[in-house]
Formats: sequence, structure tokens, C-alpha cells
Amino acid sequence: QACISANAAICAGAEKIMTNHADVVLAGGAETFSDVPIRLTRPIRQKLIGLPKAMKKGGPLGGMRHMLKKLKLKDLGLETPAIANYTTGEVMGVSSDKLSAKFGVSRQEQDEFTVRSHSMAQQAHTDGWYNQEIVPYKGSREENGIKGDSTIESVSKLKPAFVKPHGTHTAANSSFLTDGAAMSLLMSEEKAKELGMKPLAYLRDWSFRACDPWQELLLGPTYCTSELLQRNNMSLNDLGVLEIHEAFAGQILSNLVAMNSDEFAKKNLDGQKIGDIDMSRLNVKGGSLAVGHPFGATGSRLVTTASRRLQDEDQRFALVAACADGGLGHACLLERYDG
Repeated sequence: QACISANAAICAGAEKIMTNHADVVLAGGAETFSDVPIRLTRPIRQKLIGLPKAMKKGGPLGGMRHMLKKLKLKDLGLETPAIANYTTGEVMGVSSDKLSAKFGVSRQEQDEFTVRSHSMAQQAHTDGWYNQEIVPYKGSREENGIKGDSTIESVSKLKPAFVKPHGTHTAANSSFLTDGAAMSLLMSEEKAKELGMKPLAYLRDWSFRACDPWQELLLGPTYCTSELLQRNNMSLNDLGVLEIHEAFAGQILSNLVAMNSDEFAKKNLDGQKIGDIDMSRLNVKGGSLAVGHPFGATGSRLVTTASRRLQDEDQRFALVAACADGGLGHACLLERYDG
């Protein structure tokens, strides 16, 4: 489930605890984009699979004939991974660019949100806020993707990266791929007391939804948030902490527009508009645009940051939400632990 795989692991772990199939669960994920698997082309792979049989029949010469038979020059290459949807064939940047156009999110707005993310992430690091959350690597907790000196002028100079030449998504206002790992520790309140641990938050409820991958690939957070709030009879006013994954500035801003749209709510959310997001509660320690997006780890990072913010900011409830490839989405409701 790509970007929400850690969220799925966390919720599956919670279900195991609730059904007495586990006492303590570690749930999270890791990603190593610096060493992605690079494959031979499919015709070469198929030839190699049949090579042992060909050599058994005809020896080395038979093996050579097998490898060269019907092989084309274009087959002699390598396949690098592409972050493309299996159904549409589009990379997520194209899908997000189209979504932004649909909801009227401008390049200027995306660049402004990008600078906000980097500035807030840099400030959080300067204040030492992440010291309790990041495991040091070679003695350092510094992120290597945060650009605290980013300005509207600097990011606005970049050319479109996906829809050329008139797209709005660039390398700056899109989250970058990076190595990373994150883990969340889950257990019942009774088990935590038994082990002498004080939890940060309760995981109260969650939602996983799928939406149209052709038109709304990255709009899952809106659908999941709507379901979560309606099921718990809550509104945005009840949520003091908001952590929403920043796959692209255009993606998260499109979701914010959809959440506050009467027309979208009437058509897709049973007329129940989510409302206008209070930006002072949203991703105030920076987000994926600044700290990067290791697919397997991001979900756990969001939950950890939201849980810690509940404690630090003395808020009762937090919303975590994220989109994912395939038109998938997730949202979960956290409550501050006081016990």
C-alpha cells in the first residue's frame, strides 16, 4: 500500500491487540530509495529462466543459441523503477498535477506551501523538537533535505517536472524520495502500565478508502477524514492537531479545497462538508515536502509526530491522514493519553 503501508501495519497491529492475538506490537516500515532494484528487461529475464533447461539439452552452445534466439537489440537494456500507477500508467506527479488543475490550486499557492513546510521543519530542528523523535545517524539528527533558506523566489524558478511545459508541479513542491525508517510501539493501556511505560496517545479509530485512480488518485485523505468525523460525531473544531501527508503541495492543497467545498460535499460526501482547515494546526513541524518521503516509513512518522504534538500542545484529539498510490487513502483519530 505504498505511502500508507505503515498506517496499515499500525491498524493491523491494533486489531491484533484488540482481539487478544498479541500483547505488544511494533509496526512501521523502511525504505531504501538510494539502492532501488534495477532489473534486466522482461525478454532477458525470460531467457535466463529457461537457460538451465537449454544448457542441459545442448550444453554451453545450446545455451548461447537459446539466449540469442529472437532477441532484439532493444531488449539489451535495464529497467529502472517508475513510481507509476498500475491502472493508469501515470506517475503520481502527473496525477497530482491534474488534481491541482481540477481544484484550481495555483503554482503560487503550491510554492508558498512548500516554503512553509521547509521553514517550519527547520525551526523545529533548530528548537530541538525532533531530538526525542529521530535516532542519530553517525552522531547527527540533522535532516539532509530541509532547505530552511527556501524562498518563493528560489522555488518559483524551477520548471515543471511532470506535465510539461505548463504544469505546476516541480522538484521543489513535490516530496523527494529518501531513505528512512520509522516504528510505532503499540499495546493496551493495561500492558503499558504493567511494563512501566507511559503512552503518548490512544488510537481511537481509523479509515481506509479507495477512490477513482483516474481523476482522484490522491484525494483519499478527504474521503477518509469525512468518514472518520461522521462516524465519531466530530467536526474539525474538535481536532487540535492535524498531520496530513505532503506527497505534493498540490495534492494536499487540493484536499483542503475539497474538504471546504459545498459542491464536492454534495456530490461525494452525502452533503456533509468537512470544513476549512485551520493552518495553525496543520503540519506545524514541517512535513514530507521538507523531511522527505520514504514510502514505508511515512505513516509511522506521521503518527509519532501527531502523538507528540498532542502532548506538547495540550490538545485532546489529532487527525492523521495520507494518500497513496492506487487511489487509496487513510485517516486515523488519536487521543492524548493522560493516565
